[in-house]
Amino acid sequence: MRSYLRSSGMGALPPDRIQHGLVDALYAKRELKLEYDAERTRTAAEAFDARAGNCLSLVIMTAAFARELGLPVRYQVVESPEVWDRNGNLVFSIGHVNVSLGQRFPASRTGGPWGDWLTVDFMSVAGRAPARTWPVDEQRVVAMYLNNRAAETLAGGNPAEAYWWARAATLADASFPNAFNTLGVIYQRHGGLDAAEAALREALRLQPDNLSALGNLVGVVTALGRGDEAEQLSARLHRLQPHTPFMYLGLGLQALHDGDYAQARDLLRKELPQVNGHHEVHFGLALAYAGLGDRRAAANHLKLARENSLTRQQQGLYAAKLTSLEKGAATP
Repeated sequence: MRSYLRSSGMGALPPDRIQHGLVDALYAKRELKLEYDAERTRTAAEAFDARAGNCLSLVIMTAAFARELGLPVRYQVVESPEVWDRNGNLVFSIGHVNVSLGQRFPASRTGGPWGDWLTVDFMSVAGRAPARTWPVDEQRVVAMYLNNRAAETLAGGNPAEAYWWARAATLADASFPNAFNTLGVIYQRHGGLDAAEAALREALRLQPDNLSALGNLVGVVTALGRGDEAEQLSARLHRLQPHTPFMYLGLGLQALHDGDYAQARDLLRKELPQVNGHHEVHFGLALAYAGLGDRRAAANHLKLARENSLTRQQQGLYAAKLTSLEKGAATP
């Protein structure tokens, strides 16, 4: 990364141009050519090497470059519609962060102590009004990274290693509810129900309306045999979240398996707004429309599945299926 900075000549720019020089390098196709890829949360060095990462990885990499160039950084959590993903029987709630870069020296008397700030957001959408943000400190960003690695390791089938990542996240930032939620899930899957309950209740103490922690607590309290309490918690969860993420997807996939394409289409249409156009739902709709003989609609949903994919692998898979459909295959 230091070699890249030297060869780019960025460090030789006038102090009031370094900020813009770094942002240009991050966005310009002829420079880093960064891609969004949520396969796993990478460190700064790993994201630079792959030229790809999820929003947190790219924020960490950007901050590392900025620090090397002597620029101040600040991190923000971005308000966004709930985004859900799943891996096997694990369901993930996905947040979004971005980073702002200050200037090495004040640019003007009105720009604050570091001059004007530039925000780098790797998932911004042209034409959309700026979203609300909340500043977070670097310890929270560290905890987010550790918590992501815990969730990814758990999804990969290694709960023992996932425990250490999650534990480290709670130690990095004891006020981060998501870390305690992840720790609770790990305890639950390891059979430690009492420890799971304690971790999940701590998550809810920190954030009373944390939907993931509340849903997980319902399962833990049920397993502990406290049915009445579980019903009360479940009713509260339903008031906060009337539709369980991916419920209609599961039913729709079963209808596809049974060959009932019209029923699958109707169920998947219900799911689509609940999970903000998740790629699996679009793919299921592509299969349903193909089964109904509507190749145009099938192709459209395959394109949307590709556009809403979170990893390069998913994008490649849907692109190949779209090519196959356009060449005349019966189903994608």
